Amino acid sequence: MNNILGIVVSIVFVFLIIGISSLLTKFNLLSNEGSRKFIHVGVSNWWIIAMIFFDNNIYAAIVPALFVIINYISYKKQVFKAMERDGSKNDLGTVYFAISLFILAIITFKNVEFSYIGALGILIMGYGDGFAAIIGGKYGKNKFKVLGNQKSIEGSLAMFVFSFIVSVVILSIFNPANIILLSLLLASVSTILEAYSPYGLDNLTVPLGTSLAYYLLSIFL
Repeated sequence: MNNILGIVVSIVFVFLIIGISSLLTKFNLLSNEGSRKFIHVGVSNWWIIAMIFFDNNIYAAIVPALFVIINYISYKKQVFKAMERDGSKNDLGTVYFAISLFILAIITFKNVEFSYIGALGILIMGYGDGFAAIIGGKYGKNKFKVLGNQKSIEGSLAMFVFSFIVSVVILSIFNPANIILLSLLLASVSTILEAYSPYGLDNLTVPLGTSLAYYLLSIFL
């Protein structure tokens, strides 16, 4: 019963985030890019709902699978303009993020005790990349190019700091061993992956890469 309720709560939650973002954009309280990042950060918190309600990986993966389809339709048809970049059709980031949610749900909820490993990847991507874009866009004065994409030192620093904070919080709750060292390493991995992933691919590389990095590091540390 909790799994079915979890699906309902999840769908309501995601559409609520999109709806709030659309309203804020409509009243000029958020820019288009601000709207995207509001959704990006907000939806990443779905993983917390998943950890509360779901007790197996199949149920946990249903909602991300649904949004892979919905996000792709939105990308093609501009259904939810609040989450599309500048109303254009050149960035599959929202689809990639849903795919990451799906993959990590399938893998980490197979044993619910390890769902926090998925939380590391998803929440680091949500908060780290979200605030990196916001801070980099507003305060990014020191620019550099990686694979043809323009980044800023300020944005990358924000990515590192928020990734570190997210890691510390999650590991303090679920696996309080070598917290600082692991968090520094995960923040470094996520920052590098974000910098070297063009065309929205960071929505795949950061969540999956960070979760995999933690799994491997936890074996040796």
